[in-house]
Amino acid sequence: MTSPRVALIRQRYAHDGGAERFVSRALDALKSHAVQLTLVTREWHGAEGFDVIRCDPFYIGRLWRDWSFARAACRAVKRGSFDLVQSHERIACCDIYRAGDGVHREWLKQRARAQGPLVRFATALNPYHYYVKAAEKKLFQSPRLKVVICNSRMVRDEIRQYFNVPVSRLQVIYSGVDTHAYHPDLKQHRAQVRSRHGIPDDAILFLFVGSGFERKGMTALLEAMAALPANTFLLVVGRDRHAGRFQAASEKRGMAQRVIFLGAQQDVKPYYGAADALVLPTLYDPFPNVALEAMASGLPVITSLKSGAAELIENGRNGFVCDALDVPTLITQLRAVTPTSARTMGERARATVEPMSLERMSLALLDLYNSLLRT
Repeated sequence: MTSPRVALIRQRYAHDGGAERFVSRALDALKSHAVQLTLVTREWHGAEGFDVIRCDPFYIGRLWRDWSFARAACRAVKRGSFDLVQSHERIACCDIYRAGDGVHREWLKQRARAQGPLVRFATALNPYHYYVKAAEKKLFQSPRLKVVICNSRMVRDEIRQYFNVPVSRLQVIYSGVDTHAYHPDLKQHRAQVRSRHGIPDDAILFLFVGSGFERKGMTALLEAMAALPANTFLLVVGRDRHAGRFQAASEKRGMAQRVIFLGAQQDVKPYYGAADALVLPTLYDPFPNVALEAMASGLPVITSLKSGAAELIENGRNGFVCDALDVPTLITQLRAVTPTSARTMGERARATVEPMSLERMSLALLDLYNSLLRT
């Protein structure tokens, strides 16, 4: 039997992007199986073991960027005669869509909760959001679409709610995590990282990892940090074009020494090893890969109700969950993290995600591909 030819569509790769890391891991996991892989993309670094079709038409602005890539990618997969096309973008010319970015309508709804009236009005008039919502609707109504891979039950339920997609076409496949690379042994980096940033060994250290600080809940987190004792620190790993604004807000609250902005990091693992807990009070996140990485590294996770990772969290057992804008509850949960509770919850967090291996994820994808190829 000829190996199935599978095309994966993802517009861009950034080394610190959660969705890109999923694609990279899926590619690595599938390379060892009988699948011929081709990546359709604008830009990808370090491609090995699979073909790459580069689609990079000229554009100005993000609306033209997404529209032009969608047209080019659909032309490319039509020429390629693939057995299956799996898209990680809102593009209708696919058999499988992985809804890694969730539902744009739901993101706008959650974002509006944290916006003032003028910003909400400007967002409502932004033509880019009209384009994304239209592309999303076209995708979910496409007669070609066979299956939607949802990275959480939350996303599955949102797609059913907004687009009435039959549940038989919605399959939840959680992301996998490398439980060997992300392991409690990373605590070997604790002393070095803390010493580098002037953080006492006996201090409680929270870690925030993510790009796009507004969406990831940085505003609420800074407000909560301001209410915590002086021996409580926060490391912020990630990029944001408005990072300076958040840093200034932190300094204005007198937290310049306690809240340390590190920018994007090539390797986040030492920071998992140095921290006591990961905090991600995100406004909306279908399933943050950093939550899996942190839990595999033996860290409890504090996240929000609109995070897919909340499905893995039991309050007080392996982390905490609260509404993204409920700062008083977030403060209470952060205060509940002590050296003893962090260690106990971290052990349980590790046990929670140990079965969620990359191999398990790849086998779930292969089972899906095989079932579609048989029909």
